[in-house]
Amino acid sequence: MTRGRVNPQFRLVDQGIEGTGSVYYNLMEPALVEAAVQRKEGTLGIGGALLVSTGEFTGRSPKDKFIVRTETTESEIWWDNNAPMTPDAFDQLLEDMLAHMKGRDYFVQDLIAGADPALSIGVRVINELAWHNLFIRHMLRRPDREDLDRFVAEYTIINCPSFKADPDRHGCASETVIAVNIDKKLILIGNTEYAGENKKSVFGLLNYLLPEKGVMPMHCSANHANGNPADTAVFFGLSGTGKTTLSADPNRTLLGDDEHGWSDRGTFNFEGGCYAKTINLSEEAEPEIFATCSKFATVIENMVFDEETRELDFEDSSLTENMRCAYPLNYIPNASMSGMAGHPKNIVMLTCDAFGVLPPIARLTPEQAMYHFLSGFTAKMAGTERGLTEPQPVFSTCFGAPFMPRRPETYGNLLREKIARHGSTCWLVNSGWTGGSYGKGSRMPIKVTRSLLSAALNGSLAEAEFRKDPNFGFEVPIAASGVAEVLLDPRRTWENQDDYDVQAAKLVDMFAKNFEQYLPYIDETVKTAVIS
Repeated sequence: MTRGRVNPQFRLVDQGIEGTGSVYYNLMEPALVEAAVQRKEGTLGIGGALLVSTGEFTGRSPKDKFIVRTETTESEIWWDNNAPMTPDAFDQLLEDMLAHMKGRDYFVQDLIAGADPALSIGVRVINELAWHNLFIRHMLRRPDREDLDRFVAEYTIINCPSFKADPDRHGCASETVIAVNIDKKLILIGNTEYAGENKKSVFGLLNYLLPEKGVMPMHCSANHANGNPADTAVFFGLSGTGKTTLSADPNRTLLGDDEHGWSDRGTFNFEGGCYAKTINLSEEAEPEIFATCSKFATVIENMVFDEETRELDFEDSSLTENMRCAYPLNYIPNASMSGMAGHPKNIVMLTCDAFGVLPPIARLTPEQAMYHFLSGFTAKMAGTERGLTEPQPVFSTCFGAPFMPRRPETYGNLLREKIARHGSTCWLVNSGWTGGSYGKGSRMPIKVTRSLLSAALNGSLAEAEFRKDPNFGFEVPIAASGVAEVLLDPRRTWENQDDYDVQAAKLVDMFAKNFEQYLPYIDETVKTAVIS
């Protein structure tokens, strides 16, 4: 049975999927919310938001992700970072998953990945859960209804949370599997209800496809000056560094909060929605994102709520600290509907330094930008994980190693070339600790970070006097309007400056040791970009 708008040439039976129950094609938000509630997948919240739980999996399963190793991918994939699966194992996985799907209902969305029509791809997403289908409808870009008759699915994702893989039979690591077959243009996901696997599968796919076209795929948020798309800024950063928060500036137009491309035409969003963390979210600090949590069809993941009033508890992380909301871009008042803007005028690399060493902002040369991009540094704080008694460095290359199928220098070289060609100014921004490491110092005030970012983006910070940082060699402003000068020199914020020197030397050494893996692949200008 088929229900909803669909191009008759692309029904599931044409993709070898037969014997299913009802198949719902391209349902819109009201029908998907209704289906999810009727099927007891979620609960209706305030304003018509959909409250759901992802069960055992409250985050991605990177150790369960595989790329099929073929002649096509053999020399293209960074196999040290991506686990291989044999073609035979994938074929067996596909056969068993299709058999499992018989008699079950499915929800299908035909969507677009990429706002630039010259570079976008058509993605068909087949979900066992109605709320997953709603989620991915938010996250990717939705074709006009009349265009669905002509839609061509270039790649397909099949997501069956009820399917359990067999490691011996399917060549995977556990009963959970995310298997990417570039040759067959097919991605299979099983035994996880975490909706982010749908979204990140598409991101990983674009990270593979776009570099061949000279396009830089970026794990970043982006915005531009109101009325001036030529004044674009991108914000690289790992989870918890402020990527979504700092790009949601009411004085600038939001392009997107997570995934973008940089082509010869400019910057473009891969997505059509946002996926924001909601832990400690407040109306005062982030009013635009907070407001989406009570809008119709917003998907609220893993949040504790009052069973009677449905009021959300933004501080209760008993289910997970990775609680989130997913919503379409048009729910943000100042969001760009085109998803396209100019070349980045400013590039911001966000880090949360729990060691208390890095300054709140620093200006980078193109070589230093490549160094810090390949390093992808942030830090876990003591006490956030069992047995963690001091800050722990995290180096996630390109600020998103789990999503990078190609070698890091592929992306690093693209970034450096584009910075040089378009004259982008690069900034390293530390939203982490000052006055000491985590447990002794204090978190960098968000008002300071916003003030420095504003000065960087409007050009006034470039007029400041800068000093050379003795540890990393980048330029640090000596003074900035509205910011206490002492904060711009992290050494001065420590009670014992000798302790700062010890911590700084320790962090520099961590950077150097991590970067040794890239030395055979880069030129001397990058190797000497940082003073050690």
